[in-house]
Amino acid sequence: MIYQSKFQKLYKEKIVPILIKKFGFSSIMEVPRLKKIVIHQGVGLYVLDKKIIDHSMSEITNITGQKAIFCYSKHDESGFKLRKGMPIGVKVTLRRVRMYEFLERLIVVSLPRVRDFNGVKKNSFDNYGNYNMGIIEQVIYPEINIDKIKKNMGMNITFVTSTKKNEEAESLLSLFGIPFKKDKNG
Repeated sequence: MIYQSKFQKLYKEKIVPILIKKFGFSSIMEVPRLKKIVIHQGVGLYVLDKKIIDHSMSEITNITGQKAIFCYSKHDESGFKLRKGMPIGVKVTLRRVRMYEFLERLIVVSLPRVRDFNGVKKNSFDNYGNYNMGIIEQVIYPEINIDKIKKNMGMNITFVTSTKKNEEAESLLSLFGIPFKKDKNG
């Protein structure tokens, strides 16, 4: 038997029938699904400090459970003392079981730890059905030891879906449990 996370089962058993009914899909293949989650952390002004870049790499690896990779600069930029090929950030692309496990930990454990949390913005969808959110502090993850933090750096999380419509992607993510802010009108 193949291992499935709780959110994979939730998607197959509950979310797919709800989306078919809501949008009137004729085939199960039309139902939007989560393709991947990309977590990216740029190091900003600390590109010259190798220790901070390595620490950022280990933090993202601990949070996601998958080895992070470096992102390198593509060209020189003298204003930032940046040379082509220097590491400027780290990223991880999660798919399948690890993606669903990260999503579950994000929704159930990490987001409730954000101070004064009212939900995530609805206007962070691109017009291709993908959603981007930023995390200001990495300390919301229980995998991070607060005493070992070198610099407080946030991260960007991108949810890539199979749909090209923002409304369908928003329905999919809200059924998973991502808490979107309520509109001022409603």
